[in-house]
Amino acid sequence: MSTDWHRLSARMLAVHPVQEVVRLLPVLIGVLFVGRGGQGQIWSLVGLCLAVGTGLLRWFTTTYQITPEHVRVRRGLFSRKELSVPRDRIRTVDLTSRPLQRVLGLSRVVIGTGHGGHSGRGGHGGGTVTLDALATVDAARLREELLHKRAAHPAEAGALVDVLAELRPPWVRFAPFTLSGIAAIGVVVGSLVNLFNEIAVDRTDFGAVQSWIGQIASAPVWVLVTGLAVLTVVLVSVLSIVAYVLAFWNFRLARGEGTLRVTRGLLTTRQTTIELRRLRGTEISEPLLLRAAGGARCSAITTGLHGEHSSSVLLPPAPRVVADRVAGDVLADPVAASAELIGHGSRAHLRRHTRAALVAAAVTGLFVLLWWLADWPAWTWQVALALFPAGALLAEDRYRNLGHTLIGGKLVVRQGSLVRRRQVLSTEGVIGWVFHRSFFQRRAGLLSLTATTAAGRQHYTGIDIPAAEAVALADAAEPGLLEPFLVRERSVAEAVQDLRG
Repeated sequence: MSTDWHRLSARMLAVHPVQEVVRLLPVLIGVLFVGRGGQGQIWSLVGLCLAVGTGLLRWFTTTYQITPEHVRVRRGLFSRKELSVPRDRIRTVDLTSRPLQRVLGLSRVVIGTGHGGHSGRGGHGGGTVTLDALATVDAARLREELLHKRAAHPAEAGALVDVLAELRPPWVRFAPFTLSGIAAIGVVVGSLVNLFNEIAVDRTDFGAVQSWIGQIASAPVWVLVTGLAVLTVVLVSVLSIVAYVLAFWNFRLARGEGTLRVTRGLLTTRQTTIELRRLRGTEISEPLLLRAAGGARCSAITTGLHGEHSSSVLLPPAPRVVADRVAGDVLADPVAASAELIGHGSRAHLRRHTRAALVAAAVTGLFVLLWWLADWPAWTWQVALALFPAGALLAEDRYRNLGHTLIGGKLVVRQGSLVRRRQVLSTEGVIGWVFHRSFFQRRAGLLSLTATTAAGRQHYTGIDIPAAEAVALADAAEPGLLEPFLVRERSVAEAVQDLRG
């Protein structure tokens, strides 16, 4: 293995200057239009030269080294900085290729250790080290070298042996139910507003547009509301479909020798590798609209992906039966992935409905006081009365979604309504238990049981479990762990004998 210092691919000289220009494009346009007497053009040209120079400088000042023990990256011209990551702490190596990088045969390599920060010079901390960019062939070779360094046959270590899931065109129908188009609308509208403000657009120059807006404003209110609602639904649906296709086109989940590999993306491709030995479980999430359409997402609960939640995706929005199957295949335990759960009983049911009724009563009561004391319109508290049936429906759904079980060394918990989540967590990955009881939970004989782990969100909670069942569940999941804290039932004779002694 060569321990020389290497430079990034020289082809990045055609990419980084373009990226810097695109990043500064709004500022450059603003300077161009706002400047007077030709100064705007001059300063825009200066900014353009600085952006290009910054992109070129990055290649000349960045080198990296791969040793048997470390991955090191040096950056900077006036302030030299070296990042060092121990190879035994590397958890993920992701490859990303944006459109221009794909044309030039380049890939961006992100080496993650699952920790929050970067290490300093010669340090042994860990965070994320980025090499932007390497030739695609070199990037793939580096990924195999870093992730499969212990394999007996490195050339075969990453060979794909089983395809678990591939994107099916009918799955695109779930895109509108993810509401990702709303975020896209916000980004587009915000960008247009900022652009118009930067170039100081005079609204009087668009008389036809103003006339068109005036005609729309003169229409009846119900027509405006209906038209706006229809337009919003159409835009959100179209943009959600576009975002889905861009993010998950050519999606493929495959299992290799000790790894899971996810490939996805249309314009920007991304390849993520997850080591099976770091996998601790799976999570199936069902937002309310997606659940109503019969869809679900599946993601991995694994160590080494803190702050990189998008890397844990195992399946895009897809039919729920497919999500269950993928979760079972990934865990090699289809029974645990789809097992029937134990309900949390009548007291948890009453608690859900009581909380919903109290919230509805508090809101309605507030509007009644405002109507009585501050002359607010009566329709405010009358509309608030709808919170009682709506809250009851939500409470019933929240209760029905509560559940837990322990099967085959897997802890399974489910909760949520607006976003229902089902987590399957290997008990081998549990490092501790947290029992939480509020005043009202104590009165009801319930508690919330949290399994702590180094993977995923690091804590997974079963809500409002009967106290005896929660203790028994934790004790069965990790036999002996709670032994010093458990109080076993004893007969009266044993208790009397202890007192006499």
